[in-house]
This record gives sequence, C-alpha cells and structure tokens, in this order.
Amino acid sequence: MNGKQIVSKLDALLQWIVRLVLLNILWILFSALGLFAAGVFPATAAVLAVARKWVMGEQDIKIWSAFKQVYRQEFLAANSMGWILSVIGAILYFNYQVMTSHIQEMSFVVPFAFYFIVFFYTMLVIWSFPLLAHYKANWHQHFKNAIIIGLTKIHYTIVCGAVVFAVLYFSLSFPGLLPFFTISTIGVGCMWLALQIFSQLDQDQTHQAAN
Repeated sequence: MNGKQIVSKLDALLQWIVRLVLLNILWILFSALGLFAAGVFPATAAVLAVARKWVMGEQDIKIWSAFKQVYRQEFLAANSMGWILSVIGAILYFNYQVMTSHIQEMSFVVPFAFYFIVFFYTMLVIWSFPLLAHYKANWHQHFKNAIIIGLTKIHYTIVCGAVVFAVLYFSLSFPGLLPFFTISTIGVGCMWLALQIFSQLDQDQTHQAAN
C-alpha cells in the first residue's frame, strides 16, 4: 500500500468519524428539543433515515437538513410507534416484577409464556424503526412486518440484537463515547443489516410486478 492509498483511507476514516459524531450530537439535540419524551423517537427515526442514505451510497448529503426533514415528517408516526412500544415494555417489566415475586407459586407455563411474549416484543423493537425509515406505512403495518421479518430472518435479528448489545456494552465501558458514537453507530450497523433484507424484498416486489 503506497502513501496515496494510506492518505485516502485515513481521509475516508476521518470523514466517517465526523459523520458519526455529528449524527450522534444531532440525536441528542433533537431529543432534547422534544424534551426527550416527545423527541427521542423521531430523532431515532431521523438517525436511521440518514444512516439509510449513507448505506445506500448517498454519503455527501447535508446531514443537518436531512435529519431535520425526517424529524419533522415522522414526528407523529415515530412518537406513536415509540410510545406504544414503551407502554408495552412497561407492562412487560411490571409483569416481570410480579412474576419474580411469586415464582414459587406459578406453573412453569407462566414464565415460558412471558419470555415467549418478550421474544416477539424484542423483534418489534429491533425492526419497527428501520421499517419506518425505509417504508411508508402505518404503525400496525410496521409492527406486522417487524414480526414477519423477525421470524423469517431470525439470523439477522440475532445479529442486529448482538450489534446493539455490543455497542452499548462498549460505550458503557467507555462512557466518553456515549455523546459521540453510540446511537449513530447502532443506527448505521442496524440499518446496514436491515437494508440487506429490504433490498431483497424490494427486488422481489419489482420482479413480481414485472411479471
């Protein structure tokens, strides 16, 4: 590898670092703009939408403009979907607390059923927002598709969950990374995996339409 190639690769690496830092900071700022309760979900949708463009080759986009546009366009849809998932998560957590307090009195079927529901909930959490960033549909259509993809592409679901866990674990081990890389890195990683599936689905739909 000659000097020009090294400089080119370093330049590309630095560009990606700057993009990830800027995207992560925008997520924090726009989450705060919505007082977090109303801002975190549309900001997350915007992170995934920008990551989608990058993965699809649009790496020279104006990040601020693209982020702000998606934040505004998906504000209601992302909040609706996010809060539905949050309420379901809170109910599951409450049930988990009750279950662990009375585990000796319960049939083995109850914990089994609970973790079965948690499994489906995890698929919703992993796939719903990438679907929102790529397709135009209502929240219950996204939820249905999230379950279908989560089950039929279970290996992608596992890898995506592993990416989220690994980035969070690494970030919590080095908290200085949290404001700069955590959310943006998760967004790019999960969106790259999601687009491997979405691109195939889009090609299949185009092929079926052509026939």
